Amino acid sequence: MGELVKTIAKALVDNPDAVEVNEIEGRQSVIIELKVAPEDMGKVIGKQGRIAQAIRTLVKAAALKEKKHVIVEII
Repeated sequence: MGELVKTIAKALVDNPDAVEVNEIEGRQSVIIELKVAPEDMGKVIGKQGRIAQAIRTLVKAAALKEKKHVIVEII
């Protein structure tokens, strides 16, 4: 799922080399931390958080197959 977030983020930003994804796994949940360059933060979040919400929705749909709860944090 981290690779999915990384692929989506790299497609959105101007500086794809600055995209970093860190996965923290627990028993039932996974936290995915997405870090981008400061100037690309608005492109990943979008107006009123719509792009960020769309990323979270896609990742949650992918996580249903593994029956895990996924949290995507944009830092």
